Amino acid sequence: MSINHCEFKNVLRVSFMDLLRWNAIAGDLESAVRVFNDYRESLPVGKKHVSTEGYNLVMSLYAREGKDLDAVEMFRGMIKDGANPNSRSYTVIMEHLVGSGRLGAAFEVFAVLPSIRIKRTLKQYSVLVDGFILNEDFNMVKTLLNEMRNDGVLPGYAMRVSLKRMQEAGFVEETEEFVRELLPDERIGNIGFAVDGSEDEEDGDDGGVEENVKLKPWLDPSALASVLSDWNPDEVLALEDARLVWTTRLVCKFLRSFKKAETAWKFFCWVAYQPGDFNHDVHTVSRMIAILVREGNVDLVDQLIIKVKREGIRLSFSTIRLIVDFYGFSKKPDPALRIFDEIELLCGPVSKVNLKLVYCSLLRTLVKCKRGPDAMNILEGMISSGVLPDIQTFTGLMQYFASVEDLRMVQKLFGIVRQSGIEPDAFMFKTLIRTYCKHGQFAFALRVFKDMMNLNLFPDGATKTLLVKCLWNDGKLREAAFVEERSEEINEMLPLAVPGHVWTTSCADLRRVYSIYYNSFAADGE
Repeated sequence: MSINHCEFKNVLRVSFMDLLRWNAIAGDLESAVRVFNDYRESLPVGKKHVSTEGYNLVMSLYAREGKDLDAVEMFRGMIKDGANPNSRSYTVIMEHLVGSGRLGAAFEVFAVLPSIRIKRTLKQYSVLVDGFILNEDFNMVKTLLNEMRNDGVLPGYAMRVSLKRMQEAGFVEETEEFVRELLPDERIGNIGFAVDGSEDEEDGDDGGVEENVKLKPWLDPSALASVLSDWNPDEVLALEDARLVWTTRLVCKFLRSFKKAETAWKFFCWVAYQPGDFNHDVHTVSRMIAILVREGNVDLVDQLIIKVKREGIRLSFSTIRLIVDFYGFSKKPDPALRIFDEIELLCGPVSKVNLKLVYCSLLRTLVKCKRGPDAMNILEGMISSGVLPDIQTFTGLMQYFASVEDLRMVQKLFGIVRQSGIEPDAFMFKTLIRTYCKHGQFAFALRVFKDMMNLNLFPDGATKTLLVKCLWNDGKLREAAFVEERSEEINEMLPLAVPGHVWTTSCADLRRVYSIYYNSFAADGE
């Protein structure tokens, strides 16, 4: 390519991902596959796979061209290569399934997402809602709307026509709240255009001015938020003079657009006192909480929690989990424990499935903050209440205690896994082997390897090589030879990578999604 041969000065080189994106936009499957293969062949030694988005783009093109099994095979390749699927991977799968009339399978994939810690997006909800309404399965739409409330997802304008059709079918009460959110504010006289087509966010704006006045062409929340970044009094006064009609949707867009949490907070407080009928609700409060908790600003989050309790606002379950998760990143374990203790007060009754998820978030936060004993106390309380962690959470706990060389606790956790009837997976064993090797506990790493082989599970080649190298360097030549011999016996079965991710995704989860996807098209052939 001329650019990459430096024929154009001051132009950056074109990457493989650039080429893949261009081919995807052009719908050129043949070129995209060629670029993808070139990308894989160019990977440096030690890098096992291309970026997840590379797989997504090719998988989407295969689906668009009706090459169903090729799309499924691309997803399998993603897992086999060790590239963990992301939210967009599952969106591509769901769009493919819905477009092929496999609505039930698409919903099955959708239902798995919380257990693999994937945030369910507005795009995913829209794909399913449109599909089920087209199929006149209004009970499933009702289920999805309830899930939207639980996830705290604000509907986009694209849903308006679909929900109106559902109302016409008699489901007025179930859709009234959402349809009301989507109707333009009656004070907005004439909306001339809309901006922002973000996949995860709403499609369009609710902002406006007095009747018979067209929406100003400069009303782009992102641009205005940029101008207001320092919250200069003159600029704030100009915003007041614009006499915008503040709505939940517009306020959320502004909050999302601010780069600094401090400015977002000033705007949040300012807009509450503007003339008109605007009042902060669950969506704007949740958005502000998300911004503050990412900064670890406990005091302001606590102020909002007080407001939530005082005004009877019910936060979504996803907001509670987000708070607990991000307090781990900012090393704030005690506020996370307080939020956990008040979960039903803040968001209402919590299902057993959701309770497990928030328990797992709390355990992860505690070990991030090096509060291992507290994590074990929470784990014991969790199990005694009949809620069992998933395998990836146990893996995360074992990894932590192995890293602080508390081998007794690792063995205790492994015993709990066995007693609970949970099948250890290859990713758990791989994680333990690598953690033990990293911290010089080679005898324990060898023991885990033997346990793994006894269960007919296999490490990836890189983990086996690491174990052999560590044993050899430690003078354990016989043990290193044993690992090599056992590996040679099943050499062809050693995977390139062991799928999964500590704390979030298990091998079983990925196999389940693959099975749903594959079985949806296997009978058709190609």
